[in-house]
Amino acid sequence: MLGTGFSERFRELIRKGELRVGIIGLGYVGLPLAISFSGKFPVIGYDTSREKVDTVNRGETPLLYIDAGTIRDALGRSFSATIDHESLRDCDVIIICVPTPLNIEKEPDLSYIKSACGVVAEILRPYMFVILESTTYPGTTREIVVPILEESGLKAGEDFGVAYSPERIDPGNTKYRLDEIPKVVGGITSECTHIAASIYGTIIPEIIEVRDSDAAEATKMLENIFRNVNIALVNELALIFEQMGVDTWEAIQAASSKPYGYMPFFPGPGVGGHCIPLDPYYMAYRAKRCGFIPRFIETSGEINNFMRIHVVNLIEKGLHEAGMPVERARITLLGLSYKKNIDDIRESPSLKIIDYLVSLGAEVRVYDPFVKVLSLGGREFHSMNSVEAALTDSDCAVFLVDHDEFREKRIGGLVKLMRTPVVIDCKNLFEKTPGMIYLGVGKPRSLNG
Repeated sequence: MLGTGFSERFRELIRKGELRVGIIGLGYVGLPLAISFSGKFPVIGYDTSREKVDTVNRGETPLLYIDAGTIRDALGRSFSATIDHESLRDCDVIIICVPTPLNIEKEPDLSYIKSACGVVAEILRPYMFVILESTTYPGTTREIVVPILEESGLKAGEDFGVAYSPERIDPGNTKYRLDEIPKVVGGITSECTHIAASIYGTIIPEIIEVRDSDAAEATKMLENIFRNVNIALVNELALIFEQMGVDTWEAIQAASSKPYGYMPFFPGPGVGGHCIPLDPYYMAYRAKRCGFIPRFIETSGEINNFMRIHVVNLIEKGLHEAGMPVERARITLLGLSYKKNIDDIRESPSLKIIDYLVSLGAEVRVYDPFVKVLSLGGREFHSMNSVEAALTDSDCAVFLVDHDEFREKRIGGLVKLMRTPVVIDCKNLFEKTPGMIYLGVGKPRSLNG
């Protein structure tokens, strides 16, 4: 067990405002966390990207949804960024916020976590505390993080503390600030849990302590698999309702009037981002290691992946109705990010849809007000200057994301700019108007032709 003075030491550092915080990874999770802690304590942000570190230290923002003024304020207090991991040596707590992607076989790629832990092991000392925030399957902290850290010669739970706390950052969400979202923490011992709770409690009012790091990791899996499964359900219903002549969006709106027992989810071209498309595979990997085949979880992933193909099918169907083969069509995709009003393209459905269309011989144009250039398969797709420029002389307009800018447009005026008036609406942005061929995800066949 940790020495009797461990908890007291952290309480004293927190009380005096002298806790030194190190953040590994200055991305969508790490940078907001560093800024929040900088209001209380000295903070060092470490990242392997010199470009990102230099951007932050200039008081500029590498992330669309974080204001540069907020970064400058943090720099003016006690925050700095570095590419030198030795700068973390004097930190009392180090929080790891690195990516956890999938490999080509759709299995967990923990190389970033392992690399970060290797960095920490080099500078680890007694009375240091290490927290992992990266999304991962239950058991990672105990089975992966702790053994790497113990290569330092120190013993986890005795010489240093370890805990897991799942990140709950929602890029672009202005409704909930970081300090308004309850924080779940679980340590490898009960004392580690309490210490982690006291650290986060300095910036977040509501802390949820769970039994251990496995339970905290499971919490993250549950949150995002819940969303993935329910999105898959409504996507499958959308496919069925299209054939039955039912407007899925109307049914969802009506069902949402029920004050209990229902939560609305919406269909679309698939799921994207850093969590929802990945977490089911992390959980499936872990479940299979326990001898359990997670059929329900894997099926939800298959349905959501299929929606990208369904969008291509709708494109082909609309162009066929207009007498235009895909291989001669000029197709404009509007919205490249994985959700509205952000510039994040990680796992975005647009990536595969572009791939499919290019392989079919289509000429692909793109427009996204937040994404200026997209590199894919050795090619670069540059966003055009406006919706209007992108649609001029186009044969098919595919609205993949419900950016606010798109909702403000009048589809009738946009269609007049097109060479062939085919519109594919994946997010229920518009109503069908005269003079256009309109197909929509979850729209009845009476509208879909």
